[in-house]
Amino acid sequence: MQVARNAQVPEAEPALELAVIGLGYVGLPLAREAATVGLRVAGLDRDPRIVEGLNAGRSHVDDVSGDDVHRMLAAGFTAHTDSAPLARAQTVLICVPTPLNSDGGPDLSAVTAAVEAVAAHLRPGQLVVLESTTYPGTTEEVVRPLLEEKSGLRAGEDFSLAFSPERIDPGNPGYGLRDTPKVVGGCTPSCAARAVAFYGKLVDTVVQAKGTREAEMAKLLENTYRHVNIALVNELAVISHELGVDLWDAIRCASTKPFGFHAFRPGAGVGGHCIPIDPNYLSYKVRSSLGYEFRFVELAQEINRRMPEYVVRRAQDLLNHAGRPLQGSRVLLLGVTYKPDIADQRESPAVPVARLLRQREAEVAYHDPHVPEWSVDGASVPRVTEPLAAVAAHDLTILLQDHSSYDLPALSDAARLLFDTRGRIFRPGVEVL
Repeated sequence: MQVARNAQVPEAEPALELAVIGLGYVGLPLAREAATVGLRVAGLDRDPRIVEGLNAGRSHVDDVSGDDVHRMLAAGFTAHTDSAPLARAQTVLICVPTPLNSDGGPDLSAVTAAVEAVAAHLRPGQLVVLESTTYPGTTEEVVRPLLEEKSGLRAGEDFSLAFSPERIDPGNPGYGLRDTPKVVGGCTPSCAARAVAFYGKLVDTVVQAKGTREAEMAKLLENTYRHVNIALVNELAVISHELGVDLWDAIRCASTKPFGFHAFRPGAGVGGHCIPIDPNYLSYKVRSSLGYEFRFVELAQEINRRMPEYVVRRAQDLLNHAGRPLQGSRVLLLGVTYKPDIADQRESPAVPVARLLRQREAEVAYHDPHVPEWSVDGASVPRVTEPLAAVAAHDLTILLQDHSSYDLPALSDAARLLFDTRGRIFRPGVEVL
């Protein structure tokens, strides 16, 4: 993103209520909701293809339709690759990615680049909110010093600074941005009050945290809770198979308890940005600040990372029992996204499963109604067009994602061998994880 040093508000340009930096699965729904309630919004993204597409009325995010984008444009929304609109915005939301670096710690380069762009245009009275997931202390230890040093202004006195963790769940029809409570923590009480008032325009419920560190920790607590419990049922899946126990039935029975139990289900691994990535931020902070390991997270990571290998081992056993080696067998993967009914492939366990199958010299193909092309480690994976015919032509089919468009009973009838990693097809002849 280009950074212009002139922080003066251009007289020819109208004021903005909101500028959103990062127009991905977090930033674009926020921009849409703000435009819907009548705010004048500008979006910033470093990818010119995203900006060009949005200005032409095209969406690249599952939960935002092309019609949504056209309504946003009609309400005055514009997308930009440069940072000039930041000078005209009353509120700036930073919604950029925070991936892991090669050392397993958080890569904050996109955050710092966005903050530097904001600082170049920062003026008294503005509200700046970080939404990107990160470790506790980032807002106070990284964002605030950069803003204050480069602008000469002071948080809580000249401008307001807060953290509000994103809670977007792509493809969730039950909970969207407006009806999911928004957690907000400010650097000062006045910063918090300003942020609470802003988000009150977009969501039905705003929950104020004690401060930015508590808001940052809340996000990591939510996803570490899920991460650890998924690891628990994944290990139970391995153990139960060896003990001859139907874990899926045990989960069904345990779920009837009206208190003290929340059902988690095993799978081929964990995907998306949140669960495989976010707990690492907390591990990094514990390790760098306290000097020891966060053992629960480390163990959960180890268990969940080895699930693709376990799936491939079970697949090999299935073929062996049918009198075929994995080497040279035709294996079809159904569903390569990280969750059902969306196109999002971030951290999908389908990638390591395909990689391991190829390393064992299986012939791998795939089908996914949401993914027209797919490659693993730079090598294209053949796509079948008719899954019902394809399962009959392949030696083994592995259901990795249970998209609603799949006719699972028909697929199970047609398949030579079917390995269900989602616990959806409990029929004779179908192997379930």
